[in-house]
Amino acid sequence: MKIDSIQNGIVLDHIKAGASMEIYQLLGLHKLDCSVAIIKNAKSSKLGRKDIIKIDEIIDLNLDVLGYVDPGITVDIIRNGERSEKRHLSLPSKLVNVLTCKNPRCITTAEPHLKSEFVLTNPEQRTYCCAYCDTEYHR
Repeated sequence: MKIDSIQNGIVLDHIKAGASMEIYQLLGLHKLDCSVAIIKNAKSSKLGRKDIIKIDEIIDLNLDVLGYVDPGITVDIIRNGERSEKRHLSLPSKLVNVLTCKNPRCITTAEPHLKSEFVLTNPEQRTYCCAYCDTEYHR
């Protein structure tokens, strides 16, 4: 299989195997007009298996979403066919409009125009709490 290299764009690398489609949906990559390649279950000496996403355009990405799904992802910015920047991610301390509160009594259920906000409360267990009602969400 041959996936062309990109001249200007973004490569999301070291994605846990199987997580690329969730990232594709959460980032809204299906709405882009440029080419997006998803490579699933690629061999990796570090992870065993990994996914890779190549975006053939430099766009603004919500790095909080990426860090939430998999803080081990690396973001490579490609310019003129060369990697010009490499970013390492971490768990975000706050998520805005990424998660939806599952508590039916939460104000965000009755007032859908409010931004959903979740705060990281336990990094080891990847636990977030709703900023409005303290309902926990585990990744």
